[in-house]
Amino acid sequence: MYIRFYFDADVMIRFDSDYMAGAHLEVLERLVATNMELTVGYGNDEYCAAACRLVCEACSAPDAEVMFLVGGTQTNTVAIDGILRRHEGVLAAESGHIAVHESGAIEASGHKVLTLPHSDGKLSAEDVDSYIREFYADATCQHMVAPGMLYISQPTEYGTLYSLRELEALSATCHKHNIPLYIDGARMAYGLKAEGADFTLADIARLADVFYIGGTKCGTLFGEALVVTNRQLLTNLFPLVKQHGALLAKGRLLGVQFGALFGDGLYERIGEHAVRLAVRLREAMRGAGYEVVIESPTNQQFFRLPNEVIDRLHESVSFDYWGPRGKSESVVRFVTSWATTDEDIDRLCEILR
Repeated sequence: MYIRFYFDADVMIRFDSDYMAGAHLEVLERLVATNMELTVGYGNDEYCAAACRLVCEACSAPDAEVMFLVGGTQTNTVAIDGILRRHEGVLAAESGHIAVHESGAIEASGHKVLTLPHSDGKLSAEDVDSYIREFYADATCQHMVAPGMLYISQPTEYGTLYSLRELEALSATCHKHNIPLYIDGARMAYGLKAEGADFTLADIARLADVFYIGGTKCGTLFGEALVVTNRQLLTNLFPLVKQHGALLAKGRLLGVQFGALFGDGLYERIGEHAVRLAVRLREAMRGAGYEVVIESPTNQQFFRLPNEVIDRLHESVSFDYWGPRGKSESVVRFVTSWATTDEDIDRLCEILR
């Protein structure tokens, strides 16, 4: 859980989140170049078609269906509501985005989020298996919300990563119990390029039934790419998206942006850049003697700082508390992105000194 704080416009360095700047220059240039073109709407244009082909190629999933939506909450709601039957809920970590930071969007669609304990944001296949087995072993299970799918984030809300082995175990457990695996990839670019990451987009497509590749936090003005590899799950995706108010009339804007991300390796370069600077930031904090709370290999970094240090940093640096402020020290989160610069980290190092 985090608490957002707002600061004056003259703050020079911002590490609050990875969606604060507009769009990566290469994405923006592509939008400007195509701005006056007239195309059909709702994603039925050649830019979206070309971007779909690029995403399928990147995922080694030529038969997948790809749909571009505006934001992560809309994408999660469309996918989960479309997959689940009326009496089913979605399994997720207690820290999962859909359980904590989506204002009850899943519950508002008529489905319960069934939370499980986690370890630094990650679920274990054993816990998922136990929950489902114990649910159906209960003679009163028909009176309860059935587990109809599993939701995980890669990276997690704590910046941690599932290994390929852990993803394979979760996928096998889901398929053993005949429920789909859905992966929220809002920050997927930063996970793919993290040190020690042993999975690829092709692995994600092979193991997940449905997932999305985030653009909003990874270089676009807005937009997420929903990828459906098990096409039997969402057979009427277009009207489902429209029913949820998530269909963009000017759909070309999404196709143009994802074409820019996946046309020339920009998505990978964005991930590499943010992770490199996150590592610099973490080592600067560690070198200054501050505790690293979670060993995150991605662009989210968590530290325990004395409150007086937090107050001093807030004079020229913005970042989030991760939970309530403590009596003498607090846990905080710093986030890098494609828009973070080496100069930002250099200045932070100077302030820490």
